[in-house]
Amino acid sequence: MWKLTESGRQLDANLVHLPAHQCVETHAEPDLDVLLLVVAGHGILGTSDRTEPLTGGALFWLPRGSTRRLTAGADGLSYLTVHRRRPGMQIRPRPSTDS
Repeated sequence: MWKLTESGRQLDANLVHLPAHQCVETHAEPDLDVLLLVVAGHGILGTSDRTEPLTGGALFWLPRGSTRRLTAGADGLSYLTVHRRRPGMQIRPRPSTDS
């Protein structure tokens, strides 16, 4: 629905809406901690060791390396994610192998 696009920023933020009963399949974020704030609707957050209800105003810290699955309830689910910005891909010369 929305994301930060300003150049030079240090954070990424995304507003995501899942329609009723849709899900974001189980995945892991290997490099970044993520904050997740529920802004509307409800659903379920599944992690490797538990499930948590998602309701408006709920705030979760998802540490890097953790797995998660998000499932929207009957009214859908809207949430904001915030994390450190990933650097863009860069083309670099090969490291020197001179000894």
